[in-house]
Amino acid sequence: MIIKSAEFVTSAPGPEAYPPPNLPEIAFAGRSNVGKSSLINTLVNRRRLVKTSSTPGRTQLINFFNINDRLMLVDLPGYGYAKVPEAVRRTWGPMIETYLSTRAVLRGVVVIMDIRRIPGQGETDLFNWLDRFRIPAVPVITKADKLSRPKQDKARAAIARKLAVEPADLILFSAKSRLGKEAVWEALKPLAQGSDNGNP
Repeated sequence: MIIKSAEFVTSAPGPEAYPPPNLPEIAFAGRSNVGKSSLINTLVNRRRLVKTSSTPGRTQLINFFNINDRLMLVDLPGYGYAKVPEAVRRTWGPMIETYLSTRAVLRGVVVIMDIRRIPGQGETDLFNWLDRFRIPAVPVITKADKLSRPKQDKARAAIARKLAVEPADLILFSAKSRLGKEAVWEALKPLAQGSDNGNP
């Protein structure tokens, strides 16, 4: 996709603060510190559109970004970071589930996983949510540059086995080398252009 404009719209704790549902939305979800912000920034050719932090768990609201006035990218709060206060952690599940279950213009969710880590309960819960709400999932494995090519293939195969999918279904991505950038956009294109139940 040719990026002509990319703008932050709002941060929302719940439906009352979501922007008007005028554009199709693609959400990004994953564990804290998995590289969500870097992935979005790379996709839209911006260094600081989504703020990155070396401290996991900083994203505690749902952040909306308008791309070309045609598509909204939505950064969901990261999950699974133990040092975040328990009261905050308890709000994340309901916050994410409410968005997934109520947002009519949501077209798909990019599920982001670190290539160096086998998916756990958090990922299982997320995939179960998406399946229950019949929302397409695009699984992306980040930080591929951290491993050699043989180790990438081994890790990809192990993650695929855990998720009961084919290795080819998992997109390898690196913000550093931009590996997988075009593959992610190709996976998102039919979702962003699709229309369900008369929605944009």
